[in-house]
Amino acid sequence: MSKFLVVWSLDVSRLGNSSVKAVLSMPEYAKKMFKSKQLLQRYHIVGQHGGAWIFDVQTNEELDRCLAQSPVYNFATFTIYPLAEMPDPEA
Repeated sequence: MSKFLVVWSLDVSRLGNSSVKAVLSMPEYAKKMFKSKQLLQRYHIVGQHGGAWIFDVQTNEELDRCLAQSPVYNFATFTIYPLAEMPDPEA
């Protein structure tokens, strides 16, 4: 499995009725992703429109599908950071 930190933000200049509906449907999308175990954690970034989510997926293509299914996909900007485990220094 590969873990990715996905930071997404909304461009408020592009927001309209459809984008508001998309944002409001994000909690339901998150439930689906948690249930599939593709989403490990999600955070709100204080003072911003968007969030930081940690995905655990098999491939880059799987991550791409997860993001493309997101209700805010057409309204958000995504920055993706691959994550690497840090070994325990005492091990």
